[in-house]
Amino acid sequence: MPKWLETLEELHGHYGSPGEASQIKVTAHLTSGYRAHIERARFCVLATVGPEGTDCSPRGDEGPVVRIQDDRTMLLPDWKGNERLDSLRNIVRDGRVSVLFLIPGSNTTIRVNGLAKLSPDQSLCGQFERLGKRPRTVIAIRASEIYSQCARALIRSGLWTSGDASAGLPSIGDMLKEITDGSFDGATYDAEWPRRAARTMW
Repeated sequence: MPKWLETLEELHGHYGSPGEASQIKVTAHLTSGYRAHIERARFCVLATVGPEGTDCSPRGDEGPVVRIQDDRTMLLPDWKGNERLDSLRNIVRDGRVSVLFLIPGSNTTIRVNGLAKLSPDQSLCGQFERLGKRPRTVIAIRASEIYSQCARALIRSGLWTSGDASAGLPSIGDMLKEITDGSFDGATYDAEWPRRAARTMW
């Protein structure tokens, strides 16, 4: 049987203390450097928590994925998705969120922890209007912690330098067909997906 670390004392004793840079990097507001990174990011991952557990959702946009409202508040539009509402249900019941911002080519990631609220207010949704369409809601994130993340994970993975690693992977249709023991028409789903995505992007 493997040994498990089950107390904070065991955990900290095993790892030791973080260095100075890891300690001083955390702020409760956007510095000019953190703001520059977030405003450049077109992609982020939103983590939420609710009574059933946690959820982690990719979010992306043509331009900045969030709009900065003030030095602690970011607005994230909820564009067309799969209507499961996993993240949104969690936010309504438990506002705690974390956001990880990624920029192609950069090994620096920015993390934001805070509280989120969900609004259908058209004065907010209208700020993101595109091609005559608006998001159904806007997620307002009030930061309590903002900090950069160590670059080692992206360097180790070669995320931006290792090329396209997708060859031979099963498609969404393939996976849905497998999950349903063959009853789902995965081939038709895959064939129709590009046209459906283009029609429902916003």
